[in-house]
Amino acid sequence: MVRSAVAPAAKTSVTTPVGGAGRPRWWAEILLIAVCYVAYSFVRNLVPSDHAGSVQRAYQLLEAQRALHLDIELAVNRFFVDVHWLGVAANYYYATLHFGVTAGVLLWLYVRHPSRYVTYRWLLFSTTVTALIGFWFFPLAPPRMLPGYVDTVIAFNTWGLYDSSPVATVSNQYAAMPSLHTAWSLWCCLAVLAIVRRTWVKVLAVAYPVVTVVVILGTANHFILDAVAGAGLLVACQATGIAGLVVYRRRAAAPAAAG
Repeated sequence: MVRSAVAPAAKTSVTTPVGGAGRPRWWAEILLIAVCYVAYSFVRNLVPSDHAGSVQRAYQLLEAQRALHLDIELAVNRFFVDVHWLGVAANYYYATLHFGVTAGVLLWLYVRHPSRYVTYRWLLFSTTVTALIGFWFFPLAPPRMLPGYVDTVIAFNTWGLYDSSPVATVSNQYAAMPSLHTAWSLWCCLAVLAIVRRTWVKVLAVAYPVVTVVVILGTANHFILDAVAGAGLLVACQATGIAGLVVYRRRAAAPAAAG
């Protein structure tokens, strides 16, 4: 009798579908990410392309940075232009790692750490969608559009995201505040630091957003305050998510305590 009772339980365990333990179905995740990205890109490109207003806001931002002694973009940009190999490498870094590393960390979470995946996926989504508010209400010309700055993609004739690339015709170039390059790189850093234990991996994780900020300045694609806003947005979305989770758990625990 004991043997017959145990057998069905063992069979049920074996037939449990792979992808349990909180891991969503892979095809549903691909569909969700695709739909969200298409919707985000569509809305992002609806942002009014007011060049004169965007340039005026860029000068206003520069004035604010000068008052704070943060106007370092021109010096960094000139350094990247003077050091040819650095400027070329930065162009490819800017155009590829933004999506490549983020997608890689998201896939790593899904495959290796499914219990953390949904939390970080929603943090990434909420940060990206909330950034649309900044793009819409504060369209901003990047430094490369201002006199004195050098667009490194044009200067070195490399493949890149803007101006010398076909992408320029379909992507809103005034969606600079906040910097999603900064927000996404910091998201990758936080996700890795929360899980890994190897010191060298942690060092790389911390270095990634730092290098990214230097690159967006050197290629004249962002101001330093764009980066500050991107980091602040991610932290705010994370804090909001944590607060919401705490409230949810307290409400869920309340009936049990009352009983």
